Amino acid sequence: MLSIKKTSQEKFINKEKIYGANDYNPLPIVLEKGRGVFLWDTDGKKYYDFLSSYSAVNQGHCHPRLVKVIQEQSSKLTLTSRAFHNNILGDYMEFATKLFGFEKLLPMNTGAEGVETSIKIARKWGHKIKGIK
Repeated sequence: MLSIKKTSQEKFINKEKIYGANDYNPLPIVLEKGRGVFLWDTDGKKYYDFLSSYSAVNQGHCHPRLVKVIQEQSSKLTLTSRAFHNNILGDYMEFATKLFGFEKLLPMNTGAEGVETSIKIARKWGHKIKGIK
């Protein structure tokens, strides 16, 4: 087990302990920045990011091309709900369905939503096609 070093990191860790729910037991390392596969703590120590935020950062940290397109899009429109249409979604759906060989696409925010929707589709199929009640 790593111990908390007497560094600038200690104040950040202590503040989280005071104000946080303490539902997680992170390593005593306070990260400050990332570039590509590397992370740096508040003391300037460099690490490889082998965790990638549980795969949410598979593309690496702060990739210049991604930062550029995110800034460009954010200056136009950050997000729309599915209660509205937008000028990009149809093109994306066409690209993805052709790339993966599917007829339709249903975008989801999380894996849990994807699983829940898959269960609903399977149940509907079972009811409609197999006659399961």
